[in-house]
Amino acid sequence: MTVESTSIPGLTAKSAIVTNTLRFTGLIEVPDADKLRAELSKIRAKTPPGDGPMATIEFSSKGGDLLEGIKIGYLLREFDVASLVRQDDLCLSACALAFLGGTQSRAPPAAIPSRRIAIGGKVGFHNFTINVSHIQAETKNDAAAGISRSFNLARAGAAQMMRFVTDMGVQPAFIAQLVGLAPEAWQYVDTAGEFLETGSCPVGNLPSPGRLEAQAVNVCSNATGWLTTLDSSQAQRHSLPQAQRHLLEHVRANIAAFNIKGPLAAQLAAVIASSDNRLVESVYNDMRAAGITLPEMKGAHFEILIEARDGYRLQCHVSLAPNELDSFDLVLVTNGGFSRPFRTPPAGCPGLFRYNRDDLLNPARG
Repeated sequence: MTVESTSIPGLTAKSAIVTNTLRFTGLIEVPDADKLRAELSKIRAKTPPGDGPMATIEFSSKGGDLLEGIKIGYLLREFDVASLVRQDDLCLSACALAFLGGTQSRAPPAAIPSRRIAIGGKVGFHNFTINVSHIQAETKNDAAAGISRSFNLARAGAAQMMRFVTDMGVQPAFIAQLVGLAPEAWQYVDTAGEFLETGSCPVGNLPSPGRLEAQAVNVCSNATGWLTTLDSSQAQRHSLPQAQRHLLEHVRANIAAFNIKGPLAAQLAAVIASSDNRLVESVYNDMRAAGITLPEMKGAHFEILIEARDGYRLQCHVSLAPNELDSFDLVLVTNGGFSRPFRTPPAGCPGLFRYNRDDLLNPARG
């Protein structure tokens, strides 16, 4: 483990900007977590508070002790340490679990992860293994006792993994699928879906996410947890005035449904029917400013109808900035009114929502 700290002058003499980088290489073994805690405590004592993570840890490790990796992951959350796997580096097994602890800030109301994988770097997970020879020595080659000990260890290990990834905000389905694999099978963070499931961000040149219609469908699919399979042909494009009128019509309908008294419904109906696009835009922006859940207009606007099982239907309205991957906004319209997305992308790379979950973003090295 190596530590490098640099300081550059801030706006005042007492506001220097300090960056701290730790590099962790080799197998993860006991007592690595204790060593890391000691280093992080030293760094915190000399680093002024800031808006970002206190430090970044770069991992290059083929794994090691499962529980030690989990302990390291919790330390990254405790000390607000971001995690990074650089191009051409490997972070496997216990290292991959430690990587999931990468955090920008744990301040309330919710922790903000910071996990980055440079294109070309590999983060790989697999089901944990049990040291058979160690158990045989413990149980003095008693077969029944060995089986019981192995079962209890496997159950405890799976429980520890599930609790850890839940605490780190990783989608539990990712690890639930993992614990069902054979220990020799690997699951790498390669596709857009795997980046999203692990809350990780790719760093480097990414492939094009495709036509805007496809991107709009992908945004809606990711935001709703892939309730059903959608096709880009289902994306209906609207001009911004059309989109604003349509969404204001939903606001008016909601007001009518709740039987709210007053002139607002009639005023909205008059605005919607008006040919004055500037008036429509002004009222739309006033509604947003008042807290109505309406999407910010970014450029290209699409409406996608999602029909899931059991007759569940909703509209997804998404507005995309054509040349800014991370710039988009959306809202879901259900029978009960407006709703924010069921799922949100990683804070550091919202543009991942523009990709299909099966799109390969980090191909295998040659």
